[in-house]
Amino acid sequence: MKKINKIKIKLNGKFIKIKDKTTLLSLIKKLKVPIKKVAIELNQTIVNKKSLGKIKIKKNNKIEIVHFIGGG
Repeated sequence: MKKINKIKIKLNGKFIKIKDKTTLLSLIKKLKVPIKKVAIELNQTIVNKKSLGKIKIKKNNKIEIVHFIGGG
């Protein structure tokens, strides 16, 4: 039986465990976050949405997902 390695990250202020070598894109899809309506920050840097599939999440990364809210 193959063991799945898990890593701990901080997502919106809470610690969670995810599979090692998970990309930002797959995490966003798993969380069912509407990509067009959010900004994603990785270790205090805004991430270009075109590169989400290329960025592998590492142990102890800090990810913030901010939803846009309209109003007037």
